[in-house]
Amino acid sequence: MTSETVLELRGVSRCFGANTVLDHVDISVKAGSFTALLGASGCGKSTTLRIMAGLEQPSAGQVLLNGENVSDKTAHERNVAMVFQSYALYPHLTVAQNMALPLAMRHLSVFGRLPGVGRLSPGSGGVRKMIHEKVGHAAEILGLEPYLDRKPGTLSGGQKQRVALGRALVRDPVLFLLDEPLSNLDARLRIRMRAELSALHKETGRPFVYVTHDQAEAMAMADQVVVMIGGQVAQAGSPRSLYEKPASKEVAAFIGTNAINLFRPEDGVMGLHPAADRHVIGLRPEHVSPAEDGTLEAWLETAEFLGSEILLGLRTTTGKFVRAIAADDYCTPPPGSLIRLGFTPDRLHAFSGESGLRVELGA
Repeated sequence: MTSETVLELRGVSRCFGANTVLDHVDISVKAGSFTALLGASGCGKSTTLRIMAGLEQPSAGQVLLNGENVSDKTAHERNVAMVFQSYALYPHLTVAQNMALPLAMRHLSVFGRLPGVGRLSPGSGGVRKMIHEKVGHAAEILGLEPYLDRKPGTLSGGQKQRVALGRALVRDPVLFLLDEPLSNLDARLRIRMRAELSALHKETGRPFVYVTHDQAEAMAMADQVVVMIGGQVAQAGSPRSLYEKPASKEVAAFIGTNAINLFRPEDGVMGLHPAADRHVIGLRPEHVSPAEDGTLEAWLETAEFLGSEILLGLRTTTGKFVRAIAADDYCTPPPGSLIRLGFTPDRLHAFSGESGLRVELGA
């Protein structure tokens, strides 16, 4: 991956009447990168993607593609490929015909696209050969060669998803935009398709921008995750940087398999850090565990066996609920038992009680 910027949003806002959906959004997508737009429903991530695609225009700000301002240009003029959640396949066409359609629309006349007689159109022979080769190459990459003569109605959800990707791939776009493309698939197939999408990204070498509300997808595939909250970019960075150094308590609360523990000064929890009396302290459950010499005390309320670990729900003496993780071989005591908890001090996060922004702790 190079450092060249392919797509950039500068101060992009989008308003619908008095409702501001995006508020001065800045996003940079590098060549060859995989960027995930991550956020809860209504945060503005799909609107951001549509503005990137040219399906919507910003109310303010600029969209730059390879350094050129394309804010007023259509999706066709930008040569970007968008893959939707619904696949949008034509049921009466074969897989090969669905994949070939963008090229046929671009390179063949209306007469040249007609079945049978279209082959008589002057110059159509070379174009049809080119289309056939591009479809064949995309089908090979995506493992669709056995299905080229089948109709979409006979395919599984995962196969339909690959056809939608193939239709985008044949266009040779400058970048791929994907709007929650795996949300219609079952959990196991989603995991498999994550690996396939990552492989496709490496195969094409083109930048991907991927919208999702599923942080597991974003963290697993992307090298840049853009967390969006309330129509703004709350933080952008690598998955590791978001997890280890969240810029605010809102980002900290959003990132992580298990909800982070946030201790406010008024919670009165002792044994954390001297800064706990003036800042909000964050501690992820995976960094808190039962320990005989632990400095925190809490009563056990719940224990969820998750196979490789046990998620404990506890209540401190001041009434604060705490989540902790124990190893799978932990001998869980009965509910109501008092448990000492230990943690690694360098795993603590501190946030301003006023702004919610990250505060760096001393030793």
